[in-house]
Amino acid sequence: MKNKKENIVLVPTDFTKVAEYAIDHAAGIAKLLNGKVVILHVINKETKSYLKKEKLTDVAINEKLKTIAETVEKKYNVKLDYIAREGSIFTTISEVTEEVGARIIVMGTHGKIGVQHLIGSFALKVIESSNVPVITVQEKDFGKGYKNIVLPIDESSESKQKVKWAIHIARIFNSTIHLFGIKYNDELKMDEVEKNMAQVKNFLSKNSIKYTAKISPDSKSNFAKNILEFSDQIKADMIMIMTNPDQLLPNFLLSQWSEQVIFNQSKTPVMSVNPVELDIIYVSL
Repeated sequence: MKNKKENIVLVPTDFTKVAEYAIDHAAGIAKLLNGKVVILHVINKETKSYLKKEKLTDVAINEKLKTIAETVEKKYNVKLDYIAREGSIFTTISEVTEEVGARIIVMGTHGKIGVQHLIGSFALKVIESSNVPVITVQEKDFGKGYKNIVLPIDESSESKQKVKWAIHIARIFNSTIHLFGIKYNDELKMDEVEKNMAQVKNFLSKNSIKYTAKISPDSKSNFAKNILEFSDQIKADMIMIMTNPDQLLPNFLLSQWSEQVIFNQSKTPVMSVNPVELDIIYVSL
């Protein structure tokens, strides 16, 4: 079943309204990639409790998925498949991602409480364990895609792998990358931030990616707040963050900044990236 040559977008659903938005984004991405959407529902204790309450069987889940698939396929004119799999959200999503060869996961979130704990702060565990990028979306339409992407930069060693993803997404959506550097009062750290900014700008230029660059007006303690304010100012369609502490971007997912960014009040989609190789052509530094 696995096919790495096909651009597959996996979207877990717990049949909530925000999951519909996630499917909307997944379909939009798949259409641009000439790929396929795979909708997944993990049958866990919450599902079983619902089925028992409504006096339904597991067949009802497949019927519901089939209806959604047919509607989405017709609306977006994209290839679509669906899977109902019994298991744990934290392991099953990862297993199905590997099984189908998904390149991206799109997952809905509307805060700290979710029907299956799929949406909410439990989503962080799914993101941290994923080997492919995860786009978390709230109740916001896909629209014309991700034209303006905010890419935060700190003083840590540059990860070209992460910048590759920024280039990859920018090429798909003809995006502008907005570099946003952290501000330090420490001159040595600030020098490193500026060096990283210069390297990334050079990398983006060599790959013909449009970009802007700005340093945060406040110090590190307000960086997450500044990112969100900057994103609002430029009407960002996406914020791209990293999940590896030793890489180019701040390690939001292991810090207090994670929920501030992912569960942002402006409902801006957030792409969380783990290290993964990309089959794309790029110009090195």
